[in-house]
Amino acid sequence: MSMRNRRKKRDLSVTVAGVTFPNPIIAASGTYGFGEDYNELYPINILGGISCKGLTLEPREGNPPPRIAETPSGMLNSVGLQNPGIDVFLQKHLPFMNEACKAPIGKNRPDTVVIANFAGATLDDYVKTAERLDKSDISMLELNISCPNVKEGGAAWGVSTESAARVTKSVRAVTKKPLMVKLTPNVSDVCEIARAVESEGADAVSLINTLLGMRIDIRTHRPILRNNVGGLSGASVFPVALRMVWQVANAVKIDVVGMGGVMTSDDAVEMMLAGAKAVQIGTVIISDPYSPLKIIGGIEHYMNTHNIKDLGSEIVGKVRQW
Repeated sequence: MSMRNRRKKRDLSVTVAGVTFPNPIIAASGTYGFGEDYNELYPINILGGISCKGLTLEPREGNPPPRIAETPSGMLNSVGLQNPGIDVFLQKHLPFMNEACKAPIGKNRPDTVVIANFAGATLDDYVKTAERLDKSDISMLELNISCPNVKEGGAAWGVSTESAARVTKSVRAVTKKPLMVKLTPNVSDVCEIARAVESEGADAVSLINTLLGMRIDIRTHRPILRNNVGGLSGASVFPVALRMVWQVANAVKIDVVGMGGVMTSDDAVEMMLAGAKAVQIGTVIISDPYSPLKIIGGIEHYMNTHNIKDLGSEIVGKVRQW
């Protein structure tokens, strides 16, 4: 019998905010669209979850180009929440996602979880969008108070405990859906923000969103990005993200979803050891659309190699202190 045949099929399922995911790997918002293009490469129901492209109440064209710049071990983006708006999402994209994310026939496992990431320029925008999503059959909401690439709203809501708490409280009042709040790293104390949203009803937090960065074209003397600055993501931010996930996981009682520079299954396991119940991946998908499959397979291989039976009880938060 070959080594492959002797490998045990492991249960990779995890639970975040009361929702069970078939595995801990979630495609991060903004990097996977609504899954249509990737579903042509492989069944997207292989993933643990998909956080859809960031939604707003009205359609947005995003920022003018250029809005992508390469950096060592990463990239800068200032896309600016380009999206079709909540109505088009509910009418066109959500039905596709719900159907495509159903568990494979004959597989005794949960469906891939569909998460609606949404943002707003005003408190009223957030509330109205949340109300629309609450009436839909979406599985989970991801309240984005951390996007650095929009001039109104965006990260402004996530940089103080007062504003973060206020928007969380307002959204919590209009939805019974599991609510995850996406935090910005561009603050002096991310734990304070995490505790603030926890106190106002967040069921989970996800972090980190991108770090604010900049590049300049030395030939034109202009910033490469038309928006001047953008969000830095990719492998270069991983140590910062890991540190913040570890800090927040030890500061709150609600679930934590980690992200930021996760490129491999080893990175994902590190995030979980730091306290993340699940892990979002983003920039790596742009360079390798098959990376989610490789990372999920790598986690299962790690479990087999180390005889791990349950990620939640044996890996999550199990980093050993010196």
